[in-house]
Amino acid sequence: MLEVGTKAPEFCIPNQDDVEICLRDLAGKWIVLYFYPRDNTPGCTTEACDFTAAMPDFEGLDALILGVSPDTPAKHRNFIEKQSLDITLLADEDKKVCEAYGVWQLKKFMGRESMGVVRSTFIINPEGKIAAAWEKVNVRKKKKVKGETVEVLHVDVVKETLKELQSK
Repeated sequence: MLEVGTKAPEFCIPNQDDVEICLRDLAGKWIVLYFYPRDNTPGCTTEACDFTAAMPDFEGLDALILGVSPDTPAKHRNFIEKQSLDITLLADEDKKVCEAYGVWQLKKFMGRESMGVVRSTFIINPEGKIAAAWEKVNVRKKKKVKGETVEVLHVDVVKETLKELQSK
């Protein structure tokens, strides 16, 4: 996992429309770069829908949202259409970007081990450095607040962190 303050690894990979997106072309912008295992799975769908719903807030903060998985551009298009997503999804088919960001890891599930994407989110500042990072993201988690159970959305935590970073 990348450390806060380090330079974000460069990448040039296609989006859902087969248009190459390069980090260098996004210099000067705030970027929310989130990695997820696979399109059209429950947790990944929830996360993508949450980021889509919050998109106006992120645009108001002058931030771009980019989702990355090893799926193909065609699978991303299908996912976007099926779920009515407004975010940009990047296809890291050879997993080079996942490896560069340290999210391609050995995972254990039901006693089996396999390599896969560990759900992670990074905020990249306008200078191209990692400003915040979350690993093993739980998209929605329950939390006790004053005796009541509330649902905390990862997307809200990211948004609040971005606001704090921008106010410094």
